[in-house]
Amino acid sequence: MAERIRSFTKDPSKFDEAVAAAVKYLNAGEVIIVAAEFGYVYLADAFDAQAVKTIHILRGDAAGVAAQVFIKNIDVLTGIAAPLTQLQKDVLSSFWPGLLSVTLKAQGGVSWDLGDERRLGFINVRVPKKEFLNKVLEKVGPLATASIAFSGKPAITDLSEIIIREGDVRAIFDEGILEIGAPTTVLKFSENEITLVREGAVSISKLQPLIPSISSANL
Repeated sequence: MAERIRSFTKDPSKFDEAVAAAVKYLNAGEVIIVAAEFGYVYLADAFDAQAVKTIHILRGDAAGVAAQVFIKNIDVLTGIAAPLTQLQKDVLSSFWPGLLSVTLKAQGGVSWDLGDERRLGFINVRVPKKEFLNKVLEKVGPLATASIAFSGKPAITDLSEIIIREGDVRAIFDEGILEIGAPTTVLKFSENEITLVREGAVSISKLQPLIPSISSANL
């Protein structure tokens, strides 16, 4: 049975203990459940292929689906992704941490398998804005992540709706019922272009001051 950790967000000592527990499990190659902004997600060490595979099995993902990656800040991209243009850096600096994710070319020398066997050559990356999650990211490297909902289903905000056996993960960090909010906005970076893949919490109107050419026509 998974360890269920509750009532840690308001007590500094319990909060620190919860962060330490999450880091311990992740470093040991375990999969855990934590709260992101508007839904619970799986987390695993992005460089642990077996742990990442477990996430895909739990979600019922089709073959070739790559997990998203959470990182602690934009500087981490230097080690895992192709170089960014100044405009791309400006966009990410303006909206990270937050509900904007970007698909970009992975650095060729990075040794990991997020579920696509490195065939796609791209990764989708985000810096979340959630206190507990960010504290964990400060102490570990990139983390593979995906919603605990089955593939293609709405985010789960209430752990009473959990759809797996709790023993299938090592720990569940329970922050109660989460707010429902807009989905993450998704951009794709190519060498000379920024494309809007999905509009969500970060609207086109917020992006246009930095990227005047971006519009729903990119969809």
